[in-house]
Order: sequence, then structure tokens, then C-alpha cells
Amino acid sequence: MKTVLITGASAGIGLHTADLFTQAGYRVINLSRRACPLDQVTHITSDLADPSFLDAIRAQLTELLDDAETVTLIHNAARLTNDTTEATDSADLRQIFEINLVAPNTLNGFVLPYMGTGSSILYVGSTLSEKAVPGSFSYVTSKHAMVGMMRATCQDLAGKGIHTACICPGFTDTEMLREHVPAGAMQAIAGMSAFGRLVTPDEIAQTLFWAAQSPVVNGAVIHANLGQVES
Repeated sequence: MKTVLITGASAGIGLHTADLFTQAGYRVINLSRRACPLDQVTHITSDLADPSFLDAIRAQLTELLDDAETVTLIHNAARLTNDTTEATDSADLRQIFEINLVAPNTLNGFVLPYMGTGSSILYVGSTLSEKAVPGSFSYVTSKHAMVGMMRATCQDLAGKGIHTACICPGFTDTEMLREHVPAGAMQAIAGMSAFGRLVTPDEIAQTLFWAAQSPVVNGAVIHANLGQVES
């Protein structure tokens, strides 16, 4: 059975991605603290901030992946904190890295043995994977590192029939964006795209679905931002 494993599919981009893959006949597994509201999705409660999160779910995950024909692994979960270079100590940086970088590495190591030809590893990056803004120090740093992880993954898996890509959404209409952008600034944020609107979670889900089936993008960074207008 074609299987997709998504982190953070309880809301936003992850939820819309889970829905799309479900409609396409995939078995969908979600790893997050909150349950995915879709009945068809198999939810496994996981706290990716816990370095030992895999120990608690190893048996259940093994059972679900054992009969997979192909596996698409989508690293979607991330934490965004408004922090700065001057005020971020190393303990706080490690906590962000645990979710944004270490958990993807942990899952790659576990899932790769179950990945047949045609499988894929997709990373959900950000426009901040290749640029920076003030006040997002740990997020910018981890998203830049995610691009490096994706490119290294591509090189290390050469010849195995598994492809990888990093999809970098622009300003997307999600809970995370609304938590970090004041309501009064939302219109200005929308105006930063060439289309004068926010990206929808469905548009990113469609991009991920296409990338999962398109080995030609192996190693690519794909900007999905409606043409971000630079000031």
C-alpha cells in the first residue's frame, strides 16, 4: 500500500496535505501531539521535542510500515519562535533544533529501511530557508539547515530510487502565521505576494503531492510563494 507519514498533520499545511493524500487512496499516518481530525488518518501521539519520542511509537510505526509499497515521509512539523541572536541561549536553540532538525533526522533513519523504489522524503521549508528577517533567529537558522539536510539526503541516497525535495511556502494562511502576525498586519503581509493574497494550505498540499510523485525534482528547493515581492 502507498503510505505517507506526515509530522504535524493536526492543522494547517499538514492537515490539508493529509486530506489530499487520503483522497488519493494513500494510507496516511500522522505524528503530532494533537490528533488529526480526519477519521481516515491513523494518528500516533508524538512529542517531537522529546529526544526519545521514537521509543514510544516504534512498534506501532513498524506495524504500519511493514507492508508499505512506497513511503512518502513529509517533515512538516516545526516551531517558530520570535527570538534574536542577542537573546537566544544555546538551550533554547537546541529545543528548536530538536523539533525542526533532529526529529526529521531520527525519522529518516527509522523509515528509510521501509522505503522502496518510488518513495520520497519531503521537507517543508520556508522562504526563510534562503533569506532572513529580524526576530526569527532560531527558525531562520533551522530552516537554512533543513535545505542542507535535504541536499545531503539527495546525495547520500543516490541510486536507491528515493527522491527528496524541500518545498518552501510563502506566507500561508495557517494558525502559525496568525499566531505570529497581528491581525491588523495581515493585509500588508498578503500584499507581499505578487498576487496580493496569502498562499492557501491547499496550494502547498498540492505542491507536496506533486513532488511526492515527481523524482525529477530530486534535490530541488521549490519556492511556493506566489512570487514574493521584495522591498
